[in-house]
Amino acid sequence: MVDRRGAARLASKAGRHRQLVPDAGNAMKLDPFVVEVIRHGFSAAAEEMSLVMTRSARSPLLREAGDLSSAITDGRGGLVGQGRDIPIHLGAMAYTIPELLKVVPADTLNDGDVLIYNLGALGGNHLNDVKVVRPVFVDGEIVAFAVSLAHWPDIGGTWPGSYFAKAIDTFQEAMRIPPVLIATAAGVSAPIMQLLKANVRDPEACEGDLLAQIAATKAGERRIVELCRAHGKAVFTATQARLHDLSEIEMREAIRELPDGVYEGEDYLDDGDVNNAPARIHVKITIAGDEATFDLSGSCDRVSNFCNTTPFMARSAVAYAARIMSGRDMQQNVGALRPLTIITRPGSILEPGWTASVAAGNHETSMRIVDAIFRAMQDTIPQRLSAGGATTAGVLFFAEPRQNGSWSMLYEVHGGGEGARHDRPGISATRVHLSNTSNTPVEVIEANYAIRVEQQAIRQHSGGAGTYRGGDGVVRAYRILAPSMHLTTCIERMVIPPFGMQGGEPGKPCRISLIRQGASVAIDGKSNLVLQQGDLVTIETCGGGGYGAEAAEMKGGR
Repeated sequence: MVDRRGAARLASKAGRHRQLVPDAGNAMKLDPFVVEVIRHGFSAAAEEMSLVMTRSARSPLLREAGDLSSAITDGRGGLVGQGRDIPIHLGAMAYTIPELLKVVPADTLNDGDVLIYNLGALGGNHLNDVKVVRPVFVDGEIVAFAVSLAHWPDIGGTWPGSYFAKAIDTFQEAMRIPPVLIATAAGVSAPIMQLLKANVRDPEACEGDLLAQIAATKAGERRIVELCRAHGKAVFTATQARLHDLSEIEMREAIRELPDGVYEGEDYLDDGDVNNAPARIHVKITIAGDEATFDLSGSCDRVSNFCNTTPFMARSAVAYAARIMSGRDMQQNVGALRPLTIITRPGSILEPGWTASVAAGNHETSMRIVDAIFRAMQDTIPQRLSAGGATTAGVLFFAEPRQNGSWSMLYEVHGGGEGARHDRPGISATRVHLSNTSNTPVEVIEANYAIRVEQQAIRQHSGGAGTYRGGDGVVRAYRILAPSMHLTTCIERMVIPPFGMQGGEPGKPCRISLIRQGASVAIDGKSNLVLQQGDLVTIETCGGGGYGAEAAEMKGGR
């Protein structure tokens, strides 16, 4: 698949640049201060949506860890505003509504309609990430969409939590939801709600989370209508187009500052390729004037585990990396994507077909794309990049059956060490790149689950040495108090550690262990198993890579 948003569509780059100068030609004259007010209004609306979610959701994954994202698009689906949420979610938001409108035309939607869906083919990622979308009408016309994305802790499928490491296709992973009206102006659809609750393992939490998403889109709608009324619909819609153009100008200027050339880099997933060998992610970046092409077609074929991902996730990862390469704090919207051409190959790990299992690809494979891009550009713009870090979600998923047939589920994501940079050591116990979740507090875990957290600590000396050392990972240990509990692991950097940069040493890889009746055994990074009462599961996350070849203590390393 080739995303040709960045393909040249005019006779010359210079002509293209002139056309995009603000207020050029016959474009509406816009007060730049009003443009800024509306721009920040979009961001504020998305932030409010996320706050509504975290204060209203039932699942600790959402209300404590914050595995959710909110976005505002224009009336055609172009991303114009987003919360400070999960980068890999937000990059996909640029494609969510345009793909949705291909199967649900805008003229079939009515004021008050709210859609729910999770299909990867519709600008999506893995099936746990459920999108709730509300078209925003003003004077009978759709002027925007409010989008709430939340990671549901369970959405059916073979294994509790909907992460089945041995899934051969998407049908074994989770329930697939095509676009369907979950609500209209008359209220929430009881039949659709009952259908969803009948196919998940914690129906009450599911209902609470879904109602929170619906409420979040309502909050977004309210703020969008206020902006539109305050400034007039014509100015409002013209400002949306202007914001896209301004971001395009800024991205083109940033690319033009990079030296023309072809740059190649690669990174590897721990396993999944032929004979379970490490799975290759390869990128070839071509910088030509004010456009950049990211060719990912050299990546390996569709893999045998759940680390495949969708081409929209690949685009999202590239969008994030391109923004880092730019060295600018530009607003991320559709305009910033126009100078980028992103190529994936049908049949590959990044375009495996819509029936492939993709649960881990969302937060594991996408990270490998970012690392491959950083490795391609590390000798060209080293001052803008960091060494390899804890580019894994570090997922441990605990699920306990209740007596009433439902399940109590804890989805835990873990930070680790940040890679060092050219001017400082890496930060310890943090999230890097495409992840932006928080710890679930120990008090919340022990109050809601049959688990005791027996250790929470920094994994000392796990960061790689260098002029500046990589940050250290974390250690967290869980004692199982229930008679039995299902465990899922989904963790990368178990075999291939975070890389050092400019001569720095790699960080230590992740490690998971199980102590049962005094005997210790290692647990694989991608597994499903049943725990017993008294088991102790300990995760030690990876440290970040070091930067530079000099001794760490010479320049402020730890």
